[in-house]
Amino acid sequence: MNQLLFERSTGNIRPNVFAGLETTRVLSSFRPAPRFRFDGGGGGGASAPGDSREPEDGSVTGVTGEGSTSIWAHPAGVNALALERFDGRILVSGGADGAIKLWDLEQNPNPTPPHTYRAVSSIPRADADSKTAAAGHRFGVTHLSFYPFDSAAFLSCSYDQTLKLWSTEPTRVSGSFDLGAKVHTHAISPIASHLLVACGTQHPAVRLVDLRSSAAVQSLVSPGQIGGSAGAALAVAWSPVHEHVLAVGSADGAVRIWDVRRANGLVGLLDQEDSLGPLHPSRLPGSGSRASARAHAGPVNGLSWTDDGAYIISAGHDRRIRVWDAATGANTLANFGPAIRNSHAGSLTMFVSPLGLTPARKELLFFPNESEILVMDLHEGSIVTRLRGMGPMVAAIRARGGERTIKNRLTSIVWRGAGGGGSSSGPVMGGTNAAGGIYSGHMDGQIRAWLPQLEGQDDEDEDNATQEETETRARKRKALDNAFRSLMGQQITFT
Repeated sequence: MNQLLFERSTGNIRPNVFAGLETTRVLSSFRPAPRFRFDGGGGGGASAPGDSREPEDGSVTGVTGEGSTSIWAHPAGVNALALERFDGRILVSGGADGAIKLWDLEQNPNPTPPHTYRAVSSIPRADADSKTAAAGHRFGVTHLSFYPFDSAAFLSCSYDQTLKLWSTEPTRVSGSFDLGAKVHTHAISPIASHLLVACGTQHPAVRLVDLRSSAAVQSLVSPGQIGGSAGAALAVAWSPVHEHVLAVGSADGAVRIWDVRRANGLVGLLDQEDSLGPLHPSRLPGSGSRASARAHAGPVNGLSWTDDGAYIISAGHDRRIRVWDAATGANTLANFGPAIRNSHAGSLTMFVSPLGLTPARKELLFFPNESEILVMDLHEGSIVTRLRGMGPMVAAIRARGGERTIKNRLTSIVWRGAGGGGSSSGPVMGGTNAAGGIYSGHMDGQIRAWLPQLEGQDDEDEDNATQEETETRARKRKALDNAFRSLMGQQITFT
């Protein structure tokens, strides 16, 4: 850091280059922030056998079936998260039991000491015999998203075959759409004025719901999907620069690009064996993508675009992540290695570092790797860092009918920019509650926070450390001191 400051002051590097290098370093320095915890209240929760964690702020907690104390956001597990993009203040979470909770991330006026967030609003699970559309979801929430132009509304979808539109304050349902099939995911364009919500369901056809007319106005079906051969649509993502372009990932391993304005709106299929792409200028007319083209050898459950719309990122059950040139559909052949883990049947959330935070072609991909978050170079595929500290590998959760043991899997991650949730909010600064950060949802019922580590924060961390952390650091320092003395020969005697 001091060397970079010297180079900038002497004019050897430009200020914008310095900012890019420093921000890249900060982005790769994320680490767990266990002092921030989320308490959804209620009875029952998640615990690991023998887990006796106490809340760091001394708050009142529930008692799990294991006899230990813990707090949780959703007793049955966290299935989905969404963060509004304007102020980055309101976080909404969806549980495996169908409940939805809203959290105010500005609840804590002083971000340095430990803090437990309390849900500011809660939507309970609807009863099985509920007949009203105003009730919450009956089954697990699968995906959440905020209305792109106003944080006053958000959407949720569920295994109960419905898509719901909610007002944020007061929290109440504004619209409910029965799609007739399990809804895995949904997406609304961040730039369009058409207000179409693309819904990926158990049915191969992608349903488009118009929020203006409150109706499902269109289904996207290609010839190869007739008869249901394509399987479920597991991932949908609108282009951030072309308001009518939609990417869809299916259980058959295909990624289809649609233009929703056209009657036969299929633009092309991404092909893992094609490094030129069906839209490359050298292609002859009529030599578009093959009907049998596949992006992955297994179901595609993750799709994302870069902020400038230049690249599409896809993830599949074949444990591969692929980066595609959005202009031509070409496979860029980025290799992310064998560390990728992706086996969940539901939709997967991943994101790329916002535009402008890193130098050109140095974007970072944040990927939920089941039991860790991988931070990787988007174009080279190399792992920059692994974010671990997800809690117990196996946890007991409180579900209807009793307690059961589940694998503690990472289910969702969201990005909070510096001072807000937008993707272009400026450089990340860490260590404060208004700083950039990551929030993750887990099957053990916890929501965890991850913040970047700035240089010079070690002393502050020691001041706020618990007694156990202080003792651990003291033991490590003693071991290093003994090793140093041994190497320096102070323990060697001659006779």
